[in-house]
Amino acid sequence: MADQKTLVFIGAHPDDESFGIGGTLAKYALEGVKVHYIVATRGEAGEVNPSLMANFTSLGDLRWSELQCAARVLGLTSVIWLGYRDSGMRGSHDNAHPQALMNAPLDEVAGRIVKILRELKPQVVITFDPMGGYNHPDHVAVHRATVKAFYAAGDASQYPDAGEPFQPQKLYLSIFPRGLLKITVKLMPLWGQNPRKLGKNQDIDLASVANVNYPVHAIVRLNKQALELKDKAVACHASQLGEGRPRRGWLFALADKFIRRRDLFMRAYPPVKNRRKEKDLFAGLK
Repeated sequence: MADQKTLVFIGAHPDDESFGIGGTLAKYALEGVKVHYIVATRGEAGEVNPSLMANFTSLGDLRWSELQCAARVLGLTSVIWLGYRDSGMRGSHDNAHPQALMNAPLDEVAGRIVKILRELKPQVVITFDPMGGYNHPDHVAVHRATVKAFYAAGDASQYPDAGEPFQPQKLYLSIFPRGLLKITVKLMPLWGQNPRKLGKNQDIDLASVANVNYPVHAIVRLNKQALELKDKAVACHASQLGEGRPRRGWLFALADKFIRRRDLFMRAYPPVKNRRKEKDLFAGLK
């Protein structure tokens, strides 16, 4: 392995780098790792408090500005936009936009990622699990394109115009603790909430998400400094906050309180041959 460690996280929207694995990204940046964020969209879909738009001409510009703030806080080396538009949740009018990520051909999206991977030459790549966390169409699209790109990056016969082949050594999928999800699904009816119809548009089926059990292959424990940086990065995303806490709801607030000191990952490559859980995403690299 080269002396310089490099990690790439590939996500869908501004804020995925902070609300999700922000602690892990901050931890490795603090350790001198070059940490890059490849983001598919600028987060153009959704609603925002009008007062936040005073200095911006579009929601995408606002969200991008917030992402730049978070990137500085986390210590990211770069943020790279893939050039697509936020698709919104499935069934929304944003799905029909011609530049929406969910409408882009898989080969095209993967090709753009391949080009960047060959340029950055990361040893470690991270993206969403196959369900995209909660079945957001953009998250699922990013997962599929990243997996395809990961294996294609080192193959000279694929995307020959995307630069010299380079094969990253490890691919991780960020996962949410299923135990907490299952408990939450059971408790929600006690508070008058339907776990199969969450979110503003009631289009998130948490029960189906909780029923999928992903194995945990790596646990990254976060120190106080990394957690503080994550909190500051989250605060950059004012358009995604309401009354001082994430709009993603009480579930994420509960999870943040009880499991915030560690991030969980499933290793997609290389194949896992034992039950030992890794503590470092760069472990075992030569």
